Amino acid sequence: MHTFEPDAGPRTPRALPPLVEPNPELTREEIVRYSRHLIIPEFGVEAQRRLKNARVLVIGAGGLGSPALLYLAAAGVGTLGIVDDDAVDLSNLQRQVIHGVGDLGKSKAHSARASIAELNPLVQVTLHEVRLDSDNALEIFSGYDLIVDGTDNFATRYLVNDAAALLGKPYVWGSILRFDGQVSVFWAGHGPTYRDLYPEAPAAGSVPSCAEGGVLGVLCAQIGSVMVNEAIKLITGLGRTLLGRVLIFDALEMSWREIAVRRDPDAEPVTRLIDYEQFCGILPAQPGPEIPTVDVLTLADLLRARDAGEQQFELVDVREPGEHAIVHIDGARLVPKDRILTGEANLPADMPLYVYCKSGGRSAEVVRHLLVQGYGSVYSVEGGILEWVSAVEPAKPVY
Repeated sequence: MHTFEPDAGPRTPRALPPLVEPNPELTREEIVRYSRHLIIPEFGVEAQRRLKNARVLVIGAGGLGSPALLYLAAAGVGTLGIVDDDAVDLSNLQRQVIHGVGDLGKSKAHSARASIAELNPLVQVTLHEVRLDSDNALEIFSGYDLIVDGTDNFATRYLVNDAAALLGKPYVWGSILRFDGQVSVFWAGHGPTYRDLYPEAPAAGSVPSCAEGGVLGVLCAQIGSVMVNEAIKLITGLGRTLLGRVLIFDALEMSWREIAVRRDPDAEPVTRLIDYEQFCGILPAQPGPEIPTVDVLTLADLLRARDAGEQQFELVDVREPGEHAIVHIDGARLVPKDRILTGEANLPADMPLYVYCKSGGRSAEVVRHLLVQGYGSVYSVEGGILEWVSAVEPAKPVY
């Protein structure tokens, strides 16, 4: 993270020029629908007409995208774009409030569009059911005035930043994990960007995703609503945006604080899109020994043999305690990944080790580390607990 301090750098102006022109006129129905906006002296008809004329792209119809899309639609943003290629899963419903039980298994983009139509049929919705990447980002972004980034991985965040910078477009960024959230506005040429906050990507695997670390469901609404507030201010030119500031929320303490972030004058300008997974250390795979693996059916046979006294080995669960409490393989020892990578945990080197996590990523990382440390017989369980439940113990829950 770049060095910053509460009063660092030049002050951001209290208001930026409106991002969108105030056209067209409001219909009678719109005047009634948005009347509580229109009677605010500082807002009025002109700001509402700017919202009507705005085109906002929301990346992700998940935890942050759900409240963002609902409140943008309710506010009267004329056109909403949705980028999402995922399907609705039961575990989403704890926080992704734009979806319901009847949407399980359906496209998130289609589910979100249906919810928006129910809330405000005056809003036009364009779906982009693709995984955002360097080949399609510029084309998709070019059709919108403003980007709202609700993604949960660093590779996509850097991609969004760079594509927005190349096109000169502002975007609202939000991030959530467990009980903590952050919000800011980035706009190359007008203030700092995400690369000023994070010049270098965190080491791959060093920051858990929400799927690994969890997230308090209501935090999505708290951060998502702030993101929409920033989008409305950018579109209408009202108030002082978070450009140059990062707002940080602690849900346990119910406290908000902000830090200033300034442009790095020595930073190289963005001139093209790159391979962001490689930039974040995701691809290609880290150099080192090939990862030995075992499939879940073979592991089941090995566990039966161990119970019969015919095999001796240790099965290690490298997930977090909360994950282990939801579902685990009987006879496994819980040793979270970070304890192994930092050398805090002692694992036996005189017997085979079988390592599993949720889906195979963390276990492969641990096995690679142990092989480098000189362990002989270590294996990553292919597909992790998800594959185990699917193929061996389907009555157990997944998350």
